[in-house]
Amino acid sequence: MGPLLRAWREQRRISQLELALRADSSARHISFVETGRSRPSEEMVLRLAEHLDVPVRERNALLLAAGYAPRYPETPLDDPALGALREGIERLIGGYEPYPALVVDALYDVVAANRGIMTLVDGVSESLLEPPLNAMRLALHPQGLAPRIRNLRAWRGHLLEQMERQIALHRSEPLRALYEEVAAYPVPDADPAEEPPSEPVPYFALPLRIEHEGRTLSFISSISTFNTPMDVTVAELAIETLLPADPATAKYLQGLVP
Repeated sequence: MGPLLRAWREQRRISQLELALRADSSARHISFVETGRSRPSEEMVLRLAEHLDVPVRERNALLLAAGYAPRYPETPLDDPALGALREGIERLIGGYEPYPALVVDALYDVVAANRGIMTLVDGVSESLLEPPLNAMRLALHPQGLAPRIRNLRAWRGHLLEQMERQIALHRSEPLRALYEEVAAYPVPDADPAEEPPSEPVPYFALPLRIEHEGRTLSFISSISTFNTPMDVTVAELAIETLLPADPATAKYLQGLVP
């Protein structure tokens, strides 16, 4: 596991001495592990992974490389063992209606969405709505939501930066391939012109401004993950909610409720 450990340590920009102090070890022992001169205990592998903030999936890889069995299972989301989790997620995003909410996995494939999301994607190309529906393709593809996003250049920059952070954290080649795909989608020279609001709203975070049936709706995005996950599948789930950023958006969405 030496090269893997060294790669994670260097990626986190932590010296052998600093890692040793954090993990209650010695710089010499860390050096011996990285060069293959010493085999760490299973407990030490997990401790080092914890202090390097290694994702759960990659902790299994470190354990395997050190000669130990994986510690964290990867349970399919449709497995009965995750029934309570699925029910909780569905109730959570359902209770958020009429505001949009969705759940994505590590590759931004949508695993659950409420009716608020389905309202926004109305009119998107059918090819982008075929399973697995991917949130990044949906947002940035020219046949997706991109032409309707009024601040596309800023929102695109936000999404790409988010993916870059995930790539740095997870070192995922499939995620990097997705990033390269969506980053290559064409971008207009300027955002679509729109009428300035009659009463400017002081946004406290970058809004998603998107056109829907002749109106410009504004949302603030919030992302939640599970604390201390013990399963790879659960560790890679993220719940994104879109909070109305102004009273007009909230009133319009509430008017859509039957």
